Amino acid sequence: MARHNELGSKGEDIAVEMLSSKGYTIIERNWRFDKDEIDIVAKDGDELVIVEVKTRSTDFYGYPEDAVDSNKENFLIRATESYLEETNQDVDTRFDIVAIIHNNKETKINHIIDAFYPE
Repeated sequence: MARHNELGSKGEDIAVEMLSSKGYTIIERNWRFDKDEIDIVAKDGDELVIVEVKTRSTDFYGYPEDAVDSNKENFLIRATESYLEETNQDVDTRFDIVAIIHNNKETKINHIIDAFYPE
């Protein structure tokens, strides 16, 4: 596995641990529809939470959450629509980002609730 893929997988593990410690129920990891993927599908109370995880080893080139641009948002919205249709759900849904800086010296987690809204 490529080093960046290992870091991404580690970041998702860190995000799942953090979300679980906050009381979220993890429903799915790496749910795919065609070329779109949802990193984590979770429940926070009655609300379905679609979580995009971005992990970097440093913030030298910018913060991880900055990588979630409008194109990525559109992919996530499309994947979420497919997920809701496939699982036959009609629930309140929100989009969160978990941005992680992880290296040998530190792990910083920034959980951004309601990071963006579908238009």
